[in-house]
Amino acid sequence: MLYSDKVMDHFLHPRNVGIIEDADGVGEVGNAVCGDIMKIYLKIDDGVVSDVKFHTFGCGSAIASSSMATEMIKGQRVEEALALSNKAVEEALEGLPSQKLHCSVLAEEAVKSAIENYYEKNGLAPTADAVPVEAAQ
Repeated sequence: MLYSDKVMDHFLHPRNVGIIEDADGVGEVGNAVCGDIMKIYLKIDDGVVSDVKFHTFGCGSAIASSSMATEMIKGQRVEEALALSNKAVEEALEGLPSQKLHCSVLAEEAVKSAIENYYEKNGLAPTADAVPVEAAQ
């Protein structure tokens, strides 16, 4: 099988789809080559990602990567969410085909973009002591 059961589950039943109207941070990234576009919305309370939603226009891997990334950062401190890596997203999805690895990179970039937007809106500087987010079990 080309895709893991985890990828198929997150593609067919994506978590956290939608828009947060009064988001504290919004990040949008895209890949011109494949046409995938991801938009991540964050709600931050006391330095913790209390809610996260996404809209993704793209392939199944892009949707699954967005869904998994939102699951991985929900409830995390902002510094921990900032450390989310594409490798952690890929591992949590139990692998992606090599030609689809860029989807996990887009998910990482969208999360980072949303956090950077949050920092900019609040006049904050990113912290240097970001903690890596481990792959979800």
